[in-house]
Amino acid sequence: MRSILASRPLLWLFLALPGLWILYRWAATPTSYGYGHAIGDSGDWAAWLLMLTLALTPVRLMFRRRNWSIWLMRRRRDFGLASFAYAAVHTGIYLGNKASLNDVASELRSPDLVSGWLAMALFVPLAATSSDVAIRVLKRRWKRLHSLVYPAAVLTFLHWVLAAFDPTTAYLHIVALAAIELMRIGLQTRQRVT
Repeated sequence: MRSILASRPLLWLFLALPGLWILYRWAATPTSYGYGHAIGDSGDWAAWLLMLTLALTPVRLMFRRRNWSIWLMRRRRDFGLASFAYAAVHTGIYLGNKASLNDVASELRSPDLVSGWLAMALFVPLAATSSDVAIRVLKRRWKRLHSLVYPAAVLTFLHWVLAAFDPTTAYLHIVALAAIELMRIGLQTRQRVT
């Protein structure tokens, strides 16, 4: 039973539940839920899972020997891939709504969309190399490549601020992201010194 609870398929099922809920709500109540909620909720989940993925490094540095911390670190790539999956769904919903490359191209000068497209462009190689094979092939370059997650995160939250009707929630998440990153930098610096 314990191995089932700690299994990767169960984690992926758990990570897919918000997406299934979005799909169900959109299919069951298309007029009251609709495009705006679906694109907003998929974007929120992409951002939340990205924040969780980034928060795992400070968690590991603070709670190195705890079993739950070790389990979370071993699943960090799963959380990152789930974040990418929700970002891809978010992008797919946008493209499906536009239904025309001309409409998409006409909006490419908008800062909220530019930041979103740039974030997605950075996430694609990260998702494509999130495997044990890629780690073995790229060796030290893998870590350098995956440091792109930090500018991608900045662009993601910039996109959220610029695209939101009310950016207050996005600003709160930026504060949380900054706190996570300051904690990570502080813990890494302290551990290098000691």
